[in-house]
Amino acid sequence: MAEMETPRTPELTEQEQIRRQKLQALMAAGQNPYTITCFDVTHRSEEITAQYDQLEGKTVSIAGRMTSRRIMGKASFAHLLDGQGEIQIYVKRDDVGEDAYRDFKDFDLGDVLGVTGTVFRTKMGEISVHAQKVELLTKCLHPLPEKFHGLKDTDMRYRQRYLDMIVNPEVRDTFVKRSQIIRAIREFMDAHGYLEVDTPVLGTLEIGAAARPFVTHHNALDIDMYLRIETELHLKRLIVGGLERVYEVGRIFRNEGMDTRHNPEFTTVEMYQAYTDYFGMMDFIEELYRFVAMQVLSTTDVPYQGEVIRLGEKWARMTMKQAVKAYTGVDYDAWTCDEDARAACKAEGLEPEKAATRGECLSLLFEERVEEHLIQPTFIYDYPIEVSPLA
Repeated sequence: MAEMETPRTPELTEQEQIRRQKLQALMAAGQNPYTITCFDVTHRSEEITAQYDQLEGKTVSIAGRMTSRRIMGKASFAHLLDGQGEIQIYVKRDDVGEDAYRDFKDFDLGDVLGVTGTVFRTKMGEISVHAQKVELLTKCLHPLPEKFHGLKDTDMRYRQRYLDMIVNPEVRDTFVKRSQIIRAIREFMDAHGYLEVDTPVLGTLEIGAAARPFVTHHNALDIDMYLRIETELHLKRLIVGGLERVYEVGRIFRNEGMDTRHNPEFTTVEMYQAYTDYFGMMDFIEELYRFVAMQVLSTTDVPYQGEVIRLGEKWARMTMKQAVKAYTGVDYDAWTCDEDARAACKAEGLEPEKAATRGECLSLLFEERVEEHLIQPTFIYDYPIEVSPLA
């Protein structure tokens, strides 16, 4: 029998080797940077910048990852990245001491530092912290991606979000806003009498509509189970049970293709309300979006990809038939049979399936000839039953 191969350990780069040597030297000197569990942070970057007039000359303690450094003999400048952004520190040998300054010059980009010092503004006008004490809190063993060019590799950005956030600050802002959006949605739903619930993630039936579920195994029951692809059915059962308004911020799993816009697991917000129709829900959704936009952005005009999305204006409402006719001139009601529908698609330069129905052709025309024109918020309703799996 052939012996199993031992997994190969990736070879370390020269930079990674140097950083590990520095770590070993620190530990040999009794300065293990991974044993420091606490540092008293009094202020963060954005607070210092916003409150400079009150903090000028005051002592603060900050902590963050060193993202840049300029060594100039007996004094140096560096930038620390904390949870709010970046701030500059000024480190002078005469202030921190010769040994501490030598250690500081030996630190690497990516190391997490704790700095205590006074707030001031440099001759160039940059708000900074004049260090009186610098501590190494955590040693970074891998070099950061080159900051000047940013992290461009799409695969690395999505697989290693922590690197993406370090070198692309706007990504950090997206994470913050996502959390604020979810919080605002919950606030709005709760204020309108909705009850937040948790429905089962595991099910015994493969209820996937047009989506393909993940399969797992329940050991105690010795049965296969399926990760949910929606929260809809359980929420509707709660309405049947007498809860008149319910919603769920739920994790969904779909065992399908993936790219930068589609992930096998994602979060949805789904809500159901008794004693209303889809026109009532349209009104509700418009109000929800305006509330969330004001809570998170303080405006209902949102710049996006060269356009300004105007959430505060009345949203357009069209049936799918109306939308296709408005943007292509093709009239669904003029089709007398499926063959007419397929011919209309071909006249628009599209290739429908050989057995495509009128409804499927309408959906194809909408997706390929209409969607790109719908820039401002628009409700499209009355979808063909052929493309509505749960109808």
